[in-house]
Amino acid sequence: MPRLTTLSAVADTIVACERCPRLRRWCVRVAREKVRRFRDETYWGRPVPGFGDGAARLLVVGLAPAAHGGNRTGRVFTGDSSGDWLYEALHRFGFANQPTSVYRDDGLTLHDCYVTAAARCAPPGNKPTPRELEACRPYLAAEVRLLRRLRVVIALGRVGFAAWLAAAPPPGPRPRFAHGAVHTLEGGTTLLCSYHPSRQNTNTGRLTRPMWHAVFRRARSLLASAG
Repeated sequence: MPRLTTLSAVADTIVACERCPRLRRWCVRVAREKVRRFRDETYWGRPVPGFGDGAARLLVVGLAPAAHGGNRTGRVFTGDSSGDWLYEALHRFGFANQPTSVYRDDGLTLHDCYVTAAARCAPPGNKPTPRELEACRPYLAAEVRLLRRLRVVIALGRVGFAAWLAAAPPPGPRPRFAHGAVHTLEGGTTLLCSYHPSRQNTNTGRLTRPMWHAVFRRARSLLASAG
């Protein structure tokens, strides 16, 4: 992949990506067949780029677009229950202008925050293969390189956590994932860990609103201290 010099160039390259035939076939199939509740909508059906403020100090790294979320709307964490949790928290702590994200053009803007994912295509069963994650890694690395003011990273789930470490490997011992863990890395970046706000976690009580909000409250506090 050529060295990309702007976030918009990264986004354009992601949207045009054809690196993973299995994922491309799946996304196109889902976009064609749809589900009943969205049968009248035109699905995006392409890889989904990151979204947010190019001057962000906070980066949120998720897993992948949902088949009927980002793969439908064309914006990461938009149009599904995980996005409902994410953008509500970002709004609560001053990173978003509204608490919901329904469509790509619904007026949502992020302040001091950029949202991205380990994989850019919706994978079957929400499980990209290691090779597919590796194919997407240069895009995350490019975003990290271009987010020059980055100070805090929230990694959602073990896959988001591993993707961040692979794209921007810190020196020294490898941090361990645990919900609520805080890792101060060399260079001044702080890595916060959270369970992913998937239905599997939120519907079972493994991840509660207070647990979730505590992560974003810590991010806001860290950025306030950084000035």
